[in-house]
Amino acid sequence: MTEKNWPSEFYRYLLFERGYSEKTQQAYQEDVEDFLEFLRLSGDEEYLKIDHLDVRAYLALLAEKKYSRNSLSRKIASLRSFYQFLLKQQVLEENPFSYVHLKRGSIRLPRFFYEDEMTALFESVQGEKSLDLRNRALLEVLYGSGLRLSEAADLEMKALDFDNEVMLIHGKGNKERYVPLGSFAADALQDYFTNGREPLMKKYGQEHSKVFINHRGEAITPTGIEYVLNQVIKKSSLNSDIHPHMLRHTFATHLLNNGADMRTVQELLGHANLSTTQIYAHVTKESLQKNYRNFHPRA
Repeated sequence: MTEKNWPSEFYRYLLFERGYSEKTQQAYQEDVEDFLEFLRLSGDEEYLKIDHLDVRAYLALLAEKKYSRNSLSRKIASLRSFYQFLLKQQVLEENPFSYVHLKRGSIRLPRFFYEDEMTALFESVQGEKSLDLRNRALLEVLYGSGLRLSEAADLEMKALDFDNEVMLIHGKGNKERYVPLGSFAADALQDYFTNGREPLMKKYGQEHSKVFINHRGEAITPTGIEYVLNQVIKKSSLNSDIHPHMLRHTFATHLLNNGADMRTVQELLGHANLSTTQIYAHVTKESLQKNYRNFHPRA
């Protein structure tokens, strides 16, 4: 009987059973393949027979290559998941990566825009051209609902419920959630649909149900949205750059700083674990300290 190709089985498991995106699955695959290549170069291709010494040797190699702490954490998490999968398949009796944990370092706070910076961004997307209307609607939706760029790119017309002021979002792992559709975002979308999206799609003979489109009327990609946001930044008065999750971080931070509870923000962001959301609490504490220093007579 031919022995199963367990790495390939693992990659399929991530895609079809765990429902991971292709991009996430590829990141896991890259990390596992790097480790298997390390084993091959060290003269031991038996990935089913490794022990803690092999793990420590690999970690030493990664340390020599000066990977960032985030990269190291991801690689360890990928390999821990791979060997946990093998454990569940009863191929192994122990996961050699179970007890590997990096020492906790300083927490990097998520970058976000302050409210006056958001005002500057919205001022930069004023205009009546099709793409101006799209940019304004896109900015309102990202800031008003905390969507990931991929979720905004995948957003379908049928997912918008203007009567009940909600959107149905298909998030990571094919999980669905409803998020509010604020009045500013709703107005911007209606204006964009009538005076931006419809004329542009008609001009280029496009027919599809995606909400956000590019300059040729085609469905925009996450990379395309990132490019648009960078152009908006350049047009604004801000001396900043933007990264893909910055508006999402801003959405969460502003909610918490204005009194929203952590569980609500977790649901709105679509986080599986509350611990993922809790990093925003550090930003809130920073805001509390600032207010304390500004307003308390004994600060």
